Amino acid sequence: MARKRKANGFHLCEQSYKKSAKIRLEEFWDVFEKDDDVLVCITADPDSLACSMAIKRLLRYRVKHITIAHTNEISRLNNLEMIERLRIPLERLNSVKLSDYSKKIIIDSQPDHLPDFDKIEFDAIIDHHPITNEWDATYVDIRPDYGAVSSMMVEYLRAANMKPSVALATALFYGIKVDTQDFEKEARLADAISFRYLFDIANRNLVRKFELTDLRRSELKYFSTALNELQYSKRKFYSHIGRVRSPDVLVIIADFLNHVSDIDWVLVSGIHNDKLVVIFRCDGYRKSAGKLASKVFGHLGPAGGHKGAARAEIPLKALELTEYDINTQTLKRLTMRHMN
Repeated sequence: MARKRKANGFHLCEQSYKKSAKIRLEEFWDVFEKDDDVLVCITADPDSLACSMAIKRLLRYRVKHITIAHTNEISRLNNLEMIERLRIPLERLNSVKLSDYSKKIIIDSQPDHLPDFDKIEFDAIIDHHPITNEWDATYVDIRPDYGAVSSMMVEYLRAANMKPSVALATALFYGIKVDTQDFEKEARLADAISFRYLFDIANRNLVRKFELTDLRRSELKYFSTALNELQYSKRKFYSHIGRVRSPDVLVIIADFLNHVSDIDWVLVSGIHNDKLVVIFRCDGYRKSAGKLASKVFGHLGPAGGHKGAARAEIPLKALELTEYDINTQTLKRLTMRHMN
């Protein structure tokens, strides 16, 4: 495996930041040889998908072949739209034979993040999440204060004097937008510089299409249910939708209802995989959705989030209820006393 020992995160970061982009690029290139078959391992999301495209560009003509393999089921429509429109070739990690590849890269993750990765000996690790170990890979570039690995990939491309294609620039632009939440999350100046560099190259209309593609036609019925079930009380919206194909639709409806003026709280719930999923939204000013979610449901299952947005996923058996016992009035009753 690629693990060595528990890391001093500051030490690793300090070493990384002392290097110029050019030195990092040369050290990365030195890992590979002309006859290498390279496996790029990701958990597919916009940032990792964009970065895997960038890796293919950086290693083109330097290795024999590159395969991008993802470990997760890709169900979010935004991600599927990105993959289809940009024609990103992907394989499932469990369908590839690891011994067929002479070099392996993990990007936007670290080997201990998932059991599937933990079994693989990686030659290169590139990430922006908090450092979990001092990795014994040939090449390691982990920068936890970067908002997106896509920003780091732009630095590699620029150091290589490789102007990204429109497709690659679009992917990296979208990766930065998603992982920084349009720079509302923590980011650094380097993220903004990379974002600005991509601004005039990327197809921003296509990015907007990715962002807007989050509903199937078959899911429009949930909006009708949500509005029919909607209850208003003291600047709060409550709506229980019943059984849903994916919890993602609850998030979309909650965000939609959060656009209404004079509303302080939005709570939308549904049943998925025998769990009650509750989505919380508020302005995050003198309120905290994360604290409320934890207070109401934290003793029963995973519950929490940020000031303005949170969720809870509670097994129905922990509530001692069936899906038929839960409705909008139940949602209101469960949460109201904690909100007053």
